Amino acid sequence: MKNLESIDWEPFLVSIKLSFITCVVLFLFCIFLAWFFAFKKFKFKNFLETLISLPLVLPPSVIGFYLLILFSKYSIVGEFLEKNFNISLAFTFEGLVIASCIYSLPFMFNPLYSAMLALPKNIIEASYSLGKSALETLFKVILPSIKPAIMSALVITFAHTMGEFGIVLMIGGSLSGETKVASIAIYESMENLDFTTAHIYSLILLIFSFVVLFCVNFFKKKKI
Repeated sequence: MKNLESIDWEPFLVSIKLSFITCVVLFLFCIFLAWFFAFKKFKFKNFLETLISLPLVLPPSVIGFYLLILFSKYSIVGEFLEKNFNISLAFTFEGLVIASCIYSLPFMFNPLYSAMLALPKNIIEASYSLGKSALETLFKVILPSIKPAIMSALVITFAHTMGEFGIVLMIGGSLSGETKVASIAIYESMENLDFTTAHIYSLILLIFSFVVLFCVNFFKKKKI
């Protein structure tokens, strides 16, 4: 029986690193994106909202397939990046971050967007009437008013990225210490008939998922 000391914990470190970076990037991007969608009127808004939410229903392998083609050195984008900046995104951690941000975008965007839409309009109008700019209103009025939604968005996005499999396998493969995440480690353990390691990894992710859902329900019911 394999003990805990002999387990390779590196896939979890890669997963945590990927999840943290994805959360930071998406949060900084989505607070402005959600604000723009919530308080601005423009053409093709419904189309763009659908496009953002597409990863919720589209199989991750489909997104991973097209991103792999896009990142390939044989594509226009991949060739341009490699030739001019010596950047290769396929089967690299950087490519994995970009893919994770695309796939996890609706998990960060939707809670923030819904919370901003639910805010009373008089709060925003009062801020503007006091001479506050749009940015001041966003950071001093809107964001403090939707703290529970922010916490839920961060927790869900982090957990979703931790559990990614299909898109990670397509874009990152299984490079130890760089792109091999916990879900890939479980898959490989099963392939190698190493059920003890698979059990330990799966149990950790199971406990983590339960804690995440508990926290999300907590933030939904509690005003911070």
